[in-house]
Amino acid sequence: MKKKERHQLLRQLVQQETIRKQEDFVNKLLDRGIEVTQATISRDIKELQLIKVPAKDGGYQYNLPPEMNYNISKKLGRLMKDAFVSIDTQKEFVLVKTLPGNAFALGTLIETANYKEVFGCISGDDTVLIICRDEESAERFQRRIISFI
Repeated sequence: MKKKERHQLLRQLVQQETIRKQEDFVNKLLDRGIEVTQATISRDIKELQLIKVPAKDGGYQYNLPPEMNYNISKKLGRLMKDAFVSIDTQKEFVLVKTLPGNAFALGTLIETANYKEVFGCISGDDTVLIICRDEESAERFQRRIISFI
């Protein structure tokens, strides 16, 4: 697994689960078939600037730094209003065209949002190919994206 993919997974883990120590990261990744050392996780935590915050049930847990806990819908809306060019679907694929230089940010926001319709994204400079789980999901996701415009 590449570092960028691992970082994405670590960000998802801290948003979805209670991670109290570095060992928890190692174990969660191992559960997914990804072997990493505690030293690697320690470097990742520094690079991602993860912080420890009070947990609801006492103790502390890892969390994203405050500036990364942004409202994804708000950012998606702003990006779509500023950079949207066109959108089209074909079967389970949704193709979004943006102004040059904006597609990577759009793809990242879509993946970070963890929409249930989305299987994955491939981003270029001005195009994002969103692979949905089925045709119905693609149509539903297209409507969702259009609602941001």
